[in-house]
Amino acid sequence: MTLRFRSFQGTAGFPVVALTLLVLLAQSGAPSPLYPVYQAEWNLSPFQVTSVFAVYVIGLLITLITFGALSDHIGRRPVIIAASIIAIGGLVVFATATNVTDLLVARALQGASVGTATGALGAALIDLTPPGRPRLAALLNGVVPPTALTVGSLSSGFLVQFAPNPTATVFVVFIALIAVAAVLVAFLPERGGRRPGALASLAPTVAIPRAARRVFGAVVGCMISSWALAGLYLALGPTVVVSLLHLQSHVAGGFAVAALTGTGALTGLVIQRADALRSMIVGAIALVVGPVLTVISLELDSTWGFFASTIIAGIGFGAAFQSALRLLLAIAPVEGRAGLLSTVYLISYTAFGLPSIAAGLLVPSVGLLDVVLGYAALVALLALIALVLQFFLGRNRAVERAADRRESAVA
Repeated sequence: MTLRFRSFQGTAGFPVVALTLLVLLAQSGAPSPLYPVYQAEWNLSPFQVTSVFAVYVIGLLITLITFGALSDHIGRRPVIIAASIIAIGGLVVFATATNVTDLLVARALQGASVGTATGALGAALIDLTPPGRPRLAALLNGVVPPTALTVGSLSSGFLVQFAPNPTATVFVVFIALIAVAAVLVAFLPERGGRRPGALASLAPTVAIPRAARRVFGAVVGCMISSWALAGLYLALGPTVVVSLLHLQSHVAGGFAVAALTGTGALTGLVIQRADALRSMIVGAIALVVGPVLTVISLELDSTWGFFASTIIAGIGFGAAFQSALRLLLAIAPVEGRAGLLSTVYLISYTAFGLPSIAAGLLVPSVGLLDVVLGYAALVALLALIALVLQFFLGRNRAVERAADRRESAVA
């Protein structure tokens, strides 16, 4: 006997997809405020803490390049549900962890869940976009990731500070949220259709549709600099608050991440109707100014300066990444949406993870302050390179005008 479920009608599934993306990405930010706790309770070395971060990035990147385009072939629903099950498995291991090996397994599963889900969820947002709102999916694909990291870090910071059994409670909460989301996803309609070649799509690849390659080459610098800065805060932000600013508060550690990612999310909302190229220029400039001011604040041991400069950097994070996505998704062909989004996040999360791993390895020999200063200088340099690439795109305004015409036609 075959069971039939009635799916959401019209675009009713759109908010389900958006909330599922939010929850799945938020759970990946939840461990950050706990790193100082694990380090203190289990006497972990900086190398071990860095390894926990590294396996997340490795798991994420491997699944992005293998499963990133799978939903274009078998549908969005099965891929999203599978990613949710993997995420719940990782959270269970986190909630019961007793040593660093458990943390490594849990973090690897978290990375695999995010890598598997990202392309499918981003493409589902586009598939289910309400009529007359063609830019909404691009907006949410840019705004939800930093919003999710904000939610994950803040909720974890508060629960670690005030809830009983802090190393388990936050993960139990996310297990429940993801389970509910997975049940709702089972009722999503499939709009993208199915295509042959599912097995072939599992071969590691980077998919950039021909129509989007010129724009991708021009905006990739903004993605790299934005997410490299986010990696600094997710990996070392709470430790900077405790060790350099001497704030013995897990909530403050969560706010260090939220000041960057939350500001980035708000910036993405504010600039949604602004000129994309100008917004990217503003974002790249803020990505230079913010880290420079952060360096000055840490040298002066200024807490308010650190958070103020982080907010400026957050403006750059939101403006640069959101604007890049707007341009790319406006010209992405239907059959290549999941693959393109997976490539976008592959580049972004590579920038997010690799410099952070290197920074963590250098802390024991160089010192936390010098590592943060060097990392900030790297982000500023990447942002300057992104500025050059943006001016190159500015000389090709025909690309943006074509994207605008396509959005207007959809509307």
